[in-house]
Amino acid sequence: MEIRVPSKRVEPFRAPKRHLGDIDADSAARLLTAAADIALVIDNKGVIRDVALGSEELLRDGCANWIGQRWIDTVAEDSKNKIEDLLRDTVVSSAVTWRQVNHPVGRSGEIPIRYSAIPLGQSGKIVAIGRDLRALAAMQQRLVDTQQTMEREYTRLRHAETRYRLLFQISSEAVLIVDAANNRIAESNPAASKLLGRSTRRLAGRPLHELFDSDGQRKVQTFLAALRTSGQADDIIVRLDEAKLDLSVSASLFRQENAANILIRLTPTSANAGAWMKSRSSLFDVVQKLPDGFVVTDPDRRILTANAAFIELTQLATEEQLRGELVDRWIGRHPIDMSVLGKNLKERGEIRNFSTVVRGEYGSAEDVEVSAVSVSGSEQPCLGMTLRRVTRRPDTTINGRRALPRSVEQLTELVGRVPLKELVRESTDMIERLCIEAALELTDDNRASAAEMLGLSRQGLYSKLRRHGMGDLDGERDE
Repeated sequence: MEIRVPSKRVEPFRAPKRHLGDIDADSAARLLTAAADIALVIDNKGVIRDVALGSEELLRDGCANWIGQRWIDTVAEDSKNKIEDLLRDTVVSSAVTWRQVNHPVGRSGEIPIRYSAIPLGQSGKIVAIGRDLRALAAMQQRLVDTQQTMEREYTRLRHAETRYRLLFQISSEAVLIVDAANNRIAESNPAASKLLGRSTRRLAGRPLHELFDSDGQRKVQTFLAALRTSGQADDIIVRLDEAKLDLSVSASLFRQENAANILIRLTPTSANAGAWMKSRSSLFDVVQKLPDGFVVTDPDRRILTANAAFIELTQLATEEQLRGELVDRWIGRHPIDMSVLGKNLKERGEIRNFSTVVRGEYGSAEDVEVSAVSVSGSEQPCLGMTLRRVTRRPDTTINGRRALPRSVEQLTELVGRVPLKELVRESTDMIERLCIEAALELTDDNRASAAEMLGLSRQGLYSKLRRHGMGDLDGERDE
C-alpha cells in the first residue's frame, strides 16, 4: 500500500560552499545518519557499498546486510521500476525526487521507505536517503479506524433520531417541546397542532401559558416553576383560551446539548375527550402530515389519493394533478419495477422495503424504499404504498460504478431491475472479491502470500484489487 506523503517545496542552501565547504567525510556521515532513517552509498553499477541506519528497528530488520547486494534486488517486485527511475534521475536531472519503495523482510513483512537519491560529485556514486514510513502508515490506519468508528456512531445516532422524530410526528398524543429558559414553545407535533387549532409555525416561539385562559395561565406558570425547581410537578387541569376545552397537562424535564427542555403532554379530560376524538377521527389527517410519501391506488395502480410528501416527490403542485394517473409514471427505474411490485402484492398481499426511485415531473430522481399492502376485502379494493427517502452514507459507488452486491440475497433483489448479462457479471465479480478478501484476511493482509494462495501473480492480484477498488493502490504512481 502506498503511503500518502504531502509533497514539499525544496529550498537548498544559498551558499553551501561558503558554509559547508570544510566538512569532512566523517561529519558528512554523521549528518546523513542523523537526518535520515537509512542512508545507502551506491556505486555506478547500482550495488550497495555502505549502509547507515538511524534506528534500531531497521537494524533488527537486517537492513545492514544489504551491503554488496544490488539496490534493485533488495526491494519488492512492484518497486523495481521506482529504483530504476531514481538511478536514472540522478544522472539526467538535478531535481530532488522522492519515491516510495517496499523492502520485503522476514520479521515485518514489508518495510515502506521513501527514498531520494543524490549524486556524489564526479565519482559516479550516489547517496540514497530514506525515511521509514511505518509510523506514518500506523497513524493513517488509526485515523481510518477512527473515521469508521465515528461514521458508525453517526449512523446509529441518525437512525435513532429518525425513529424518535417519526414517533413524535405520528403520535396520537398532543406533545409540545418547550424551552425551559423562557417557557416558549420550540416544537409541536401534528396532534398538538390539531388539538390547539394552530399550525406548527404559529405555535413555534409562542409562550406556553398564552394558550390558556387567565386562570390556566397562572396554573401553568406555577407548574413550570415547580418543574424547574424540583424536576417534577403534579399534573394540572387547565382550559384552552379559545376552544373552551379542558386539558390535563403533564410534563418531563430533560437536557439536550447543554440546554434544559420540557416535554409537555396535553390530554383532553374525560368530560370532553369524546368530542375531541370525534373531531379528529380521520386517520388520513395524520397520514397527510407524514414526512414519508403515501399514495393509494386502485387495483390497476391508478392513483386515488396521495399525501403532501408524495406530491412533493413527484414535483407537482396539487393532488388533482395526480388523481387518475398511473403511479408507474413516477415510480420505478424501469417499467418492470412496478410489474414486479404488483405481482408480489397479488401473491403475498404486502411487500416491504422494495428499493426503487421516484422520478419527478421535472427530472429529479430520489432513491426510495417502498412498503405496500393490498386491501381486497373492503367495498373498494385498493393498494396502499409508503415511500421512504433513502440517504446513503457513505457513497455506494466505487470509481463511478455501482457497489457490488455483498450476498446472494442482495443479488436476487436485483432480478427484474437489472439485465441478466449484468447480473451474471456482477455475481462473478462478487465471488472474485469475496475470495480475495478471504485470502487477505487469512494472510493478515500480506498481498504476496494472498496472491500465491489464489494462484495469481503479484501484479495480477494488484490489477484485481485496483479493479474492485480494494485498498489504496494510488501509490503505484508516486507523486
